[in-house]
Amino acid sequence: MSAATADRSKVDSALLRFRIMAFATGVVLLCGTIALILKDVVDVKHMEPGTGLLWLLHGYLYLVYVATVLNLGVKLRWPFVRIVLVALAGTIPTMSFVAEHFVTRHVRATGGVREDQLSR
Repeated sequence: MSAATADRSKVDSALLRFRIMAFATGVVLLCGTIALILKDVVDVKHMEPGTGLLWLLHGYLYLVYVATVLNLGVKLRWPFVRIVLVALAGTIPTMSFVAEHFVTRHVRATGGVREDQLSR
């Protein structure tokens, strides 16, 4: 296996981990937001323990999501601002889905090439 193939394999696996965590974080955040709206706006009080557990789960998933963003960003040598913006997408309902779409499209379009290699 050549060095380029090994690098591509590492980027592909980092991208897959990022995609899984983006979807998991996004789904739990969306469910938590809907549960919060139902609990507070529609006044469904019996949902209190469930909403707390959803937010706790989102907190732990978000930490893993940020780790996968850092992993992918370091492998592709993204600018710091891009890493921060993609990481923050996990805090806005449905935005992690949008970030996942654009990150995946960018990585596939560049072939997993690092930012410093694009200018060559």
